[in-house]
Amino acid sequence: MTSNWRRCALASGLGLALLFFVAFIGCAPGLGAAPDATGVDKAFVRLWSAPDPGAAAKVVKDVVDAGVTFDQAWTTLKRGRPYSKDVPRGVTRGKHGTSDGLEHNYAIVVPENYDPTHAYQVRVQLHGGVGRESRDSREQFDRIPGSPDQIYVHPVAWAQAKWWGTNQVENIVGILDRLKRTYNVDENRIYLTGISDGGTGTYFMAFRETTPWASFLPLIGDMGVLADASVTTDGDMHPGNAVNKPFFIVNSGRDRLYPTAIVEPDINFLRQIGVQIVYHPQPESGHDTNWWPNEKDNFEAFVREHPRTPLPDRLSWETERTDRYNRAHWLVIDRLGSIDSETAFSARAYLFPEREPSGRVDLVRRGNTVEASTQGVKEFTLLLSPDQFDFNAPIKVVTNGRTAFEGKVEKSVATLLKWAGRDNDRTMLFGAELKIEVGR
Repeated sequence: MTSNWRRCALASGLGLALLFFVAFIGCAPGLGAAPDATGVDKAFVRLWSAPDPGAAAKVVKDVVDAGVTFDQAWTTLKRGRPYSKDVPRGVTRGKHGTSDGLEHNYAIVVPENYDPTHAYQVRVQLHGGVGRESRDSREQFDRIPGSPDQIYVHPVAWAQAKWWGTNQVENIVGILDRLKRTYNVDENRIYLTGISDGGTGTYFMAFRETTPWASFLPLIGDMGVLADASVTTDGDMHPGNAVNKPFFIVNSGRDRLYPTAIVEPDINFLRQIGVQIVYHPQPESGHDTNWWPNEKDNFEAFVREHPRTPLPDRLSWETERTDRYNRAHWLVIDRLGSIDSETAFSARAYLFPEREPSGRVDLVRRGNTVEASTQGVKEFTLLLSPDQFDFNAPIKVVTNGRTAFEGKVEKSVATLLKWAGRDNDRTMLFGAELKIEVGR
């Protein structure tokens, strides 16, 4: 369902979008004339105006059929859509529907002096107390004040939609996508934080859906909650996936629920497996945020100093399924199953029982060479970006010590537009897909 602020933004902004875009693509340096400039312009306006990734996917073929070249599409996507200045500011409430039929309330807070020519940092903040029976019972959000020059997103959780369920992952990612289609968001400065249950939900997201986030900041939460069978998380937890992003963690010594004495062994484990952690314990505090005035500057500095790397040279991802939770940036795990001569990783399943067989891939990129180590994975896909790889030279993939691929890869405008429609991200664009069958 389209929210009120989304409808308002579409009505006010898209009427001028075609005029903006025709001028925009026409003066882009080095583009040259398209085979059908008018058709290309119109097709891109339709792509920009798509309300969600599903709608964008339906437009991709039209853009390709309009005759756009790879270089034209690349330059246009890098620059991004034109943004209207006539959009809601301040606090706006909306609803977002998920595929299970639930509607999720949320609020966004946009600076009153919002400038569409400036890309804004975004804080997504998860509240505590997710056991309420009604989504409408939460009139106030857990807000800890931060810098005024960023956009705030406040989703709502309740008993039917806790932070560690698939509907909330779909909801939060969907709200972010919707936000980026209306406001000029800095894709590499979107971070996730949460208080109490929200802090626990922040850990869940780090273990399951890392790609959109620059960093994770769980406050007075406990990842150990996700190990409780009665919590019913969506699938198995893989804490090793946290190595992909930095963490800022605060817990309290006198917390009646998650005191430092309980959570610190978990934090130490994450450190031991390579997670970058800044930990600020509050020995005299309880289950509250009374310490915030003393930590606000540290929190904000951490966020400022840790933007997302959209195409990291190192990745490590583990999953027990391939229909979701199987992607980390430019790595997609397609098929699970053990093979001969795979890597024997050291166990990192601390706290969490393995209910389903999982697979893991670790990647290291050095120039045009990718070294992959796998366990329990039969097939994976590498998404190749011209920002990361030289398409004029051969690309080599070594899997578990064997050369799995070596040769040149052609850029594809269809692939570029396919992933641009899905990710809605100017900084993470892919020119080709390279499928690797492990062991061949």
